[in-house]
Amino acid sequence: MTTVQPQAAAPRRNAFTRFLDGVEWLGNLLPHPVTLFAVLAAGIVVVSGFFGWIGLAVEDPRPAGARGVAEDGMIRAVSLLNGDGVRRIFTNLVTNFTSFAPLGVVLVAMLGVGVAEKSGLLSAAVRAMVLSAPRHVVTVAIVFAGIVSNTASEVGYVVLIPLAAAIFYALGRHPLAGMAAAFAGVSGGYSANLLIGTIDPLLAGITQEAARLIDPDYIVVATANWYFMVASTFLITIVGSLVTIFIVEPKLGKYDPSGADATILDKHMMERLSAAEKKGLLWAGLGILGVFAFMALTLMPEWGVLRNPETGDRINSPFFRGFVVWILIFFVVAGYAYGRAVGSMKTDRDVIDAMAAALSSLGLYIVLVFFAAQFVAFFGWTNLGAISAVAGAQFLQNTGMTGPGVFFVFILMCALINLSLGSASAQWAVTAPIFVPMLMLIGYAPEAIQAAYRIGDSSTNIITPMMSYFGLILAWATRYDKNLGVGTLIAMMLPYTIFFILTWSIFFVFWTFGLDLPVGPGSPTYYTP
Repeated sequence: MTTVQPQAAAPRRNAFTRFLDGVEWLGNLLPHPVTLFAVLAAGIVVVSGFFGWIGLAVEDPRPAGARGVAEDGMIRAVSLLNGDGVRRIFTNLVTNFTSFAPLGVVLVAMLGVGVAEKSGLLSAAVRAMVLSAPRHVVTVAIVFAGIVSNTASEVGYVVLIPLAAAIFYALGRHPLAGMAAAFAGVSGGYSANLLIGTIDPLLAGITQEAARLIDPDYIVVATANWYFMVASTFLITIVGSLVTIFIVEPKLGKYDPSGADATILDKHMMERLSAAEKKGLLWAGLGILGVFAFMALTLMPEWGVLRNPETGDRINSPFFRGFVVWILIFFVVAGYAYGRAVGSMKTDRDVIDAMAAALSSLGLYIVLVFFAAQFVAFFGWTNLGAISAVAGAQFLQNTGMTGPGVFFVFILMCALINLSLGSASAQWAVTAPIFVPMLMLIGYAPEAIQAAYRIGDSSTNIITPMMSYFGLILAWATRYDKNLGVGTLIAMMLPYTIFFILTWSIFFVFWTFGLDLPVGPGSPTYYTP
């Protein structure tokens, strides 16, 4: 007699989970990401032809005579569906691809990461970190590490996010949940940090120029938002961890490795470290100390060769602008030191083979980048992104709001604009000349306006394919689930966006208007016109 075992009851799904299922379903109706970007690139050409034909234009908010401003002061839609457009496409197709910023960063960084991975260093380091760590402390640590990595953002994208997936897999948890937690910290928490990063002086310069449309002598410094960003680091760490533990991970459920790339599922991941591996980690640590000492020598002394040669500045300097080189050096030195100690690397041939293997795993990403780069370039050439940003900002201006509540609308508007203009500096360069003077005239300081902008800009980074590294995250995610689509990734990250915008906006208003605290050293909240 056959006994039928009762099936376990399916977990209850609440309204929010069903909403995410709907987002995932709709998103996965989209074609393969490569096909999607190819279609979008072709579509932009056609759409630009229509808007160029009807003469779509908006008034440029930047002052006359500024770089990039037309003589008539208008931003006009540029058609690519004519002779000039076709010639521009054909002559720039290759350079669009080779000059796409994330491509070079990823390829160079992966040369170093490949050495560390092939030598066995990453596997040993992961096991050393996670085997004795409490389950949820790991989640908090990953989100926090992602936020801190924003000082040199490439570290987070090319190292921490795939490492977080490996850590979760080693703990018997869903690797995509680990990847989501790291992605939320690195990209969703892009504007939160304990240290001043390279983006701070860049945004401050744009804000200052916009503020001088109202006050010609106004100065905005790189530390304008530092206090608020430090406090935001702990807020985003808490919110990101809670979303991972209570929303994302339960929705993903138990991981099924049948759809994964077998090369990433290390069956030895949960084994205790051997004596040789401990020795290797010691040698890797010594190598890392040597790299840190070398880094300090190039930056800290007055004669540091990688300080800004004109101003002596440490932040706005070749040290940080070329930080991907330090990633390469860091992992090559640490990986080779470990490999020599354990015997996995003996000659230069082993290092070369490791680098080649790392790049061979990026085939899908390289194909994806080719089409994504064309779409991003075409979108910029047509001016459609700038036109949509200006139109959205003018809508906010027309609402007539003057109280602190205007910042909720402002932050939401910035978040929506970020879906089409993925670069923080490019978006702010276009919208700051509208937002900053407008909000200054109703009594708010440029420093506070910039802090609010950064909330909206950061929160939607993780759900827009326009974000430069979105394709890379998708490529790594498909190594754990070959059937994963754009919709799945967006649905996985959407809870972070929702809770980041909500809690971060409330925190901003409470910080600036409730507690009356400055957003940075010497940064006022109010401005008297």
